[in-house]
Amino acid sequence: MEEAHRSLGNVRGDQLFHLHERLHFGSQKFENAAMNNGGRYVNPYTDFGFKKLFGSEPNKDLLIAFLNQLLPSHHQIKDLTYTTTEKLGLTVLDRSAVFDLYCISRSGERFIVEMQQAKQNYFKDRTVYYSSFPIQEQAVRGEEWNFNLSAVYLVGILDFVFAEDKDDREVLHTVQLKDQRNRVFYDKLTFLYLEMPKFTKTEAELKTPFDKWLYVIKHLSKLQERPAKLQERVFTKLFKIAEVEKLTREERMQYEKSLMAYWDYKNTIDTAISEAEAKGQARGKAEGHNEAMASVARQLLAEGKTPAYIAKLTGLTQKEIATLRQ
Repeated sequence: MEEAHRSLGNVRGDQLFHLHERLHFGSQKFENAAMNNGGRYVNPYTDFGFKKLFGSEPNKDLLIAFLNQLLPSHHQIKDLTYTTTEKLGLTVLDRSAVFDLYCISRSGERFIVEMQQAKQNYFKDRTVYYSSFPIQEQAVRGEEWNFNLSAVYLVGILDFVFAEDKDDREVLHTVQLKDQRNRVFYDKLTFLYLEMPKFTKTEAELKTPFDKWLYVIKHLSKLQERPAKLQERVFTKLFKIAEVEKLTREERMQYEKSLMAYWDYKNTIDTAISEAEAKGQARGKAEGHNEAMASVARQLLAEGKTPAYIAKLTGLTQKEIATLRQ
């Protein structure tokens, strides 16, 4: 989850309310956030909710069950270990990376899981860059090494649709390196992108475990009861963990801050994109989207956020952000 969630999570509730006013979101969107705060189950799209369900050792069986619906039969996970989500470059001058979740299976495969709430310039570039870290860390230093690598998977759960995919109905996109004849050249690096807005099945239409997992991720925060179609043991555990009433007082406070940060972040991005793309229609959608990200960057600069933080959030380079200060 983006650093924005953690950063905004430290802001007091009354400050967040005034932040809504300053960014002109309007009362209706704030009310929508308040309504979602009253749901029975946590929102998986929030930083807290996502990591509560999938990011802790006691609940790793949930992550394993979910990932196994996306993975090929020869890479089904039996067990995994969570590892640090911050990866440093090889030298002090190299960029670092912070993942939402990063884990390693018993047989050595690496899995990065990212939740992305809004369109971002160069998002694909960022995921390719992220995938380089679990590749580099496999290098054996100080002795002979034959370069044999374990597979690396990057899973992106996206609350948006790639522009080039807007006319197809595929929810899951599996991406690998291929040659000019469309044959897989290298099968140890795989990107799995889930475009969640395309998943439109109702409860009655759920047939496969894959369908059920996507339904849970998309609709959990809106449900008041566990659907009849989701009676498997793994979902029994998930719904029990996800109950807001079962959270400790400290967890409840963390969740409420995370939820407000999520809505602030999402509304900021959505509003800026809508306004900037409308202005930029005559100049093309790409330019309109760039203008939207620049608008978000200006707002974050005004709030005192660092260029490095804004670059990660918007996809703009630090050089581009520096020009916005002038």
